[in-house]
Amino acid sequence: MKKKLLDIVRDKIRFKHYSISTEKTYVFWIKHYIFYHQKQHPVNLGKKEIEDFLTFLAVTKKVSPTTQNQAFSALLFLYREVLDIEISTWNVQALRAQQRKHIPVVLTKDEVQNIILNMNGIYQLMVKLMYGCGLRMSEVQNIRIKDIDFGFDKIYVWDGKSLKDRTLPLPMKIKDELKIQVEKVRELHQKDLKDGYGSVYIPYAFERKFPKAKFETKWQYIFPMNTIATDPRSGERRRHHILDATLSRNIKQAVTKSNIDKRVTSHIFRHSYATHLLQAGIDLRSIQELLGHKSVETTMIYTHVVSEMNKAKLISPLDF
Repeated sequence: MKKKLLDIVRDKIRFKHYSISTEKTYVFWIKHYIFYHQKQHPVNLGKKEIEDFLTFLAVTKKVSPTTQNQAFSALLFLYREVLDIEISTWNVQALRAQQRKHIPVVLTKDEVQNIILNMNGIYQLMVKLMYGCGLRMSEVQNIRIKDIDFGFDKIYVWDGKSLKDRTLPLPMKIKDELKIQVEKVRELHQKDLKDGYGSVYIPYAFERKFPKAKFETKWQYIFPMNTIATDPRSGERRRHHILDATLSRNIKQAVTKSNIDKRVTSHIFRHSYATHLLQAGIDLRSIQELLGHKSVETTMIYTHVVSEMNKAKLISPLDF
């Protein structure tokens, strides 16, 4: 039986080790693209149809530049990876969604500490690690036992955004807490094995080569869920990492308790990490490497943040 196009897309995404959130996003936009063109097969659509769709998103749907780029990335993946059609030479010229320059919101060191103090247990440790290493939420969620090197005091981030691996210095203030957390995970894993579970998600190609690896302790997530759940891809019952919504809810509650009126998301700790390093005199190139940015231009946004902070030292004429 011939596979449907969206099923082939899913297979290719999984083969490329993309996250399940990327899978859902790409499938959503590809499906939306096909329906926009009255269910025509994409192989029969070309440059004009892609431009029409992207312009429709910007003009009619009024999506953000990020969302429009997300849709275009999904179509690039469809044509390049699934249909084996290279569209980069087509020079797609759609009307672009209006780009706004945003300076990221940053917390002071005291605000970070107040939020951390108003958190408990595993969620507090996750936020400490996010701020202490400048990690994205997905990166802190996906840390496994094998990724923490207590001997060399390093944390390894594998296949981060853009599939860029990097190492980060382990914050000494939470080294003992992390060791305790590792032991808790070891004990929990042994219990799961006795109960007939104990597997964890690992990249498809690696699992195929080493089918028993998913039961090994070193592959277990440092921050696991409290319960066993069904893997939406394989249908296997296993223990996944703590979910976005759960961590975000705990951060929100801590922010409320801290009486902080800024809009605080998990990513604000990464922004604060970079800004505080810059204020401490760490050079921009080093911060770029620590954050895993492809271009130093991305990292330069934090120089603007510090510049705006310095403006606050200027005196208003009302205070002369």
